Amino acid sequence: MLRIWKKYKLRIFVIAILIIVIGIPCGYLYLLNNGNPYNRYIVNKYIPSYIEKKGYSKEDIKEQDYVEPKHLINKDYFHGHYMVIFKDEPQITYYYGVSKKGRHVKQFCEKDESLANSTIDINEKMTKHSEMNCVRSLDNRD
Repeated sequence: MLRIWKKYKLRIFVIAILIIVIGIPCGYLYLLNNGNPYNRYIVNKYIPSYIEKKGYSKEDIKEQDYVEPKHLINKDYFHGHYMVIFKDEPQITYYYGVSKKGRHVKQFCEKDESLANSTIDINEKMTKHSEMNCVRSLDNRD
């Protein structure tokens, strides 16, 4: 083993440097584009079961998926959101988050509402699927 190390020391060093020089930027770009895989795992683990416990079935939901916000959110919650569009309110997108402490699922008060002129309005008004104890995603940011 020592002979191999002496013989290939330079090659091993060059390969290690190349892995660092190429790997770190590639990993950083992956995180920028796709978000933290751990956040995605936590959100996808807790929120679908929470929505099911609230009494909603797959027939009630038009679309649901993990989304990565492009702005800072409440630091008490994981950065990734879970967006849900219900069939009976297709113009409104609801967002859910998981708290870092205790892994509690909460609905965010801010909702995206698609307007007739193809614009999106962010509002906090009560709608059919709004929860009374929602949390503002734009509070507690640094």
